[in-house]
Amino acid sequence: MKTIKILSVFGTRPEAVKMAPLAAELSRRSETENTVCVTAQHRQMLDGVLKQFGISADHDLDIMEPGQTLCKITTKILDGLGDVIKKTRPDLVLVHGDTTTAFTSALAAFYEQIPVGHVEAGLRTGNRYSPYPEEMNRSLLGRLADYHFAPTAKNAANLRREGIEKGIFVTGNTVIDAMKYTTGKNISYSRDDLRTVNFKSRRVITLTCHRRENYGKPMENIFGAIRDLVTTFDDIEVVYPVHMNPAVRGPASAMLGGIPRIHLTEPLEVTDMHKLMSESFMVMTDSGGLQEEAPALGKPVIVLRTETERPEAVAAGTAVVAGVRREDITRIAGILLTDAGEYDKMAKAVNPYGDGRASERIADCILYGFGLCDRMPAEFSI
Repeated sequence: MKTIKILSVFGTRPEAVKMAPLAAELSRRSETENTVCVTAQHRQMLDGVLKQFGISADHDLDIMEPGQTLCKITTKILDGLGDVIKKTRPDLVLVHGDTTTAFTSALAAFYEQIPVGHVEAGLRTGNRYSPYPEEMNRSLLGRLADYHFAPTAKNAANLRREGIEKGIFVTGNTVIDAMKYTTGKNISYSRDDLRTVNFKSRRVITLTCHRRENYGKPMENIFGAIRDLVTTFDDIEVVYPVHMNPAVRGPASAMLGGIPRIHLTEPLEVTDMHKLMSESFMVMTDSGGLQEEAPALGKPVIVLRTETERPEAVAAGTAVVAGVRREDITRIAGILLTDAGEYDKMAKAVNPYGDGRASERIADCILYGFGLCDRMPAEFSI
């Protein structure tokens, strides 16, 4: 029987979290030989995830440097991964999501005429600059990929609207698979600062904010709204794991540092982050992944962006898009903090992103695509 040689490439923490269960699934299959290459687009945050999931990188491009630009990331990955592909000659290159690592890796594979599988395909906002550069990365990946592993039927429909007809599989999102490894009653915090948060008598809000399109005034508005909420509600605490980027750290420290009941922490390992969300009242975020993860934990999500590529969460009632105006964010958060009925509607809505079997479906789809399985796997549906 033919063994399919797969090269899985990722470089950021979110990619690693979502690719880890798939890498584990492919390693279990006798028909697949999975090799892992990391670009280390995010060095520090990536390494923690690799350690937690027990993943060893077979190839490490180690591209990260202070003040790196998108152009520099792109060219370094093209050069480095091109060499890895020439050495390993995989049958398939797997990439994830919408990062510069994902797009550039797919381009490198295309240059070597190697098929590309895109995990988490078909997400769209319709605005090429929001999120930036992720939306354009996704669109370009849609043209480069041969296999499109779409989390939801809506994602698959987005691809078909763009004229892509072949190789589309609806699988669910692998992040729900990952949460089987990272959540549970017996998991405790690894960080002392999280143990000081008053989860028993206060309502804790998990905050993340790091998107490029939110730099400047939008981020100031978001931080201003957080200050308003802490001033208005004396029973809330905010935990904000601050991104490593200086463009985020500076404003966060200036506007939120030293304020009682606001905890600015270093970036969290994935198990700490999932436990934090599970014990929180709600999540406020401009992240994409947290819009999928928090509903799986029964937590309402306030999206701190003007649009989302995850409209399924909004349609299902698990998330609400607040935008980036200070008064809008304060008002929407205030509703959830004062109206138990509205809160319960969001907390109890059905998560539309998966059932924990996405990695299994993707592996089956790969076997089907390479002719090692004669029946197309059943698609994920809510």
